[in-house]
Amino acid sequence: MNMDYLSVIKKPITEELNHFIDLFNTSLEHQDGLLSQVLMFIKQRSGKRMRPMLMLLIAKAFGCVSEVTQHAAIGLELLHTASLVHDDVVDESGERRGQASVNAFYDNKVAVLVGDYILSTALLHVSYTSSDRIVSGLAELGRTLSDGEILQLENISNQTISEEAYYEVIKRKTAALFEACTEIGALSVGASKDDVEQARLFGLHLGMAFQIRDDIFDYYESNDIGKPTGNDMAEGKLTLPVIHAVLSADNGAMKDLALKVRKGEVTPEEVAQLVAFTKENGGIEYAEAKMREFKNKAIGFIEEKIQNADIKQALNAYLDYVIERKL
Repeated sequence: MNMDYLSVIKKPITEELNHFIDLFNTSLEHQDGLLSQVLMFIKQRSGKRMRPMLMLLIAKAFGCVSEVTQHAAIGLELLHTASLVHDDVVDESGERRGQASVNAFYDNKVAVLVGDYILSTALLHVSYTSSDRIVSGLAELGRTLSDGEILQLENISNQTISEEAYYEVIKRKTAALFEACTEIGALSVGASKDDVEQARLFGLHLGMAFQIRDDIFDYYESNDIGKPTGNDMAEGKLTLPVIHAVLSADNGAMKDLALKVRKGEVTPEEVAQLVAFTKENGGIEYAEAKMREFKNKAIGFIEEKIQNADIKQALNAYLDYVIERKL
């Protein structure tokens, strides 16, 4: 099912996407031994290109994909790649999506330095756009992503559990990336101020739905996803399903357990208890309803703003993919 979505998404931007992939691979080429090896390692693990595809679709919806669009897309994808390499070091993560992370395969020193190299390469490509607004947009994105990670660390010591704090973190950590894709995609082809703003909001709503879907996965065992049930809680993170369950059920013992999660003092048995409690108290249904609210806001944009039938179909498939995907 997922592959059907992807082929519909790629259909209007096949040439542009191929050009992007060539450019991206070239941007991560290097002559020197170890750096060349690590960059090759990263290239082989690149994902489905969901974010560049989104930027290319939005750009094509409002104009013609240009070299400005392509270099902006390369800059954004490299910035995202660098942040993932660094995040794995911060999270002391041994794998990403079922494959060894850079820090696990090499070591933390190599991962941090290569992450810095990729980040600088991102800046180089963004400079090729010669657009102050795109340069500042990507610089702001880099700051926002770091801000989100730090806010998440800060939340660990926070004694209050709130839905608002959860949204703030996912807005900065995940939705900001989609928001930048759609805003910069529209900017890169000279879209009107209103169209750029509407595109930005579309990316924000899409990104919020994407992260909530990701967080729901954590309550189910699946080898496809490459992470065990309750993994987020094992890492000290409280996500929307458990937050809702704890706040609505008014169960003191479970609230105490949730705060133990944040401190990293929780046992696997206690995580299993919280996962079961969340499912029994409507946490999953609540999170799914919130995800669909964001999806519906995103559909509104596609209906109102996208004229081209193929691009409209591709963006609807993109949204469906985000909601229906299995990993």
